[in-house]
Amino acid sequence: GTIKSLGSSAPVFQNSSGVEKGQLARAWVNFDGSGTVAIRDSFNVTSLTDNGTGNYSITYTNAMPDANYAATLSWNIQSVNNRSCGHDNSNYLTTGMRVTIEDVNTSYGGSSSRADCNRICIAIFGD
Repeated sequence: GTIKSLGSSAPVFQNSSGVEKGQLARAWVNFDGSGTVAIRDSFNVTSLTDNGTGNYSITYTNAMPDANYAATLSWNIQSVNNRSCGHDNSNYLTTGMRVTIEDVNTSYGGSSSRADCNRICIAIFGD
């Protein structure tokens, strides 16, 4: 197969018949979201902002063509609680996105609150 860029779209993997089989990530980041927030490694991510407990903004080096991209997120799970992760749609922009980590305690009738994690990974895919 081959890797080919179609105009301004993301590079794609094609088989020998020219059928698209997949795309490369347009951006990704691995960062420490606790204490002094810091990027460990990244591609097409220029900066990371700590907006408070469990709330982070990621800025892309090169903007996405539109805001219809997909983000895949992972984070470390603490042994004393459950964590969920979400995108803030009001800040799901071509130039970056906001991510929040929630400490969920709803199984015991409690509520959720934001929480820091020491390992958060995000990959962005789109045209």
